Amino acid sequence: MYAGSCLCQKVKYTLLSEPAKISHCHCTLCQKQHGAAFASYASLPKSAFVYTAGEEALTVYTSSTSIQRKFCQFCGSNIEWSDSIDYPNQVSIAIATLDTLYKPENIIDIYTDTQACWLNQK
Repeated sequence: MYAGSCLCQKVKYTLLSEPAKISHCHCTLCQKQHGAAFASYASLPKSAFVYTAGEEALTVYTSSTSIQRKFCQFCGSNIEWSDSIDYPNQVSIAIATLDTLYKPENIIDIYTDTQACWLNQK
């Protein structure tokens, strides 16, 4: 079991299972939401993701037809996103919000066609 929270600690959650898929998403929506070159997410069944505090502090942003992104309205921490059409029973959580040590064995890079051109600059 893993625990996580937002920056201000108002929103807290627990994962009841191991995440099934870990990815670094390079899409422009994730870049803008995170203010970074990519966002790192862990996907798991919605039934294995439980808010333990502060769910009422979440704000929902619909970034495209079926995608909802949830973040803390106080500190702005991105917590999760879900796709009601393609993956209705899954949720993806921002792994940087985990408080429990988590070391994924395999991380895939997705949407690399929109990867930030400055990502690997030296």
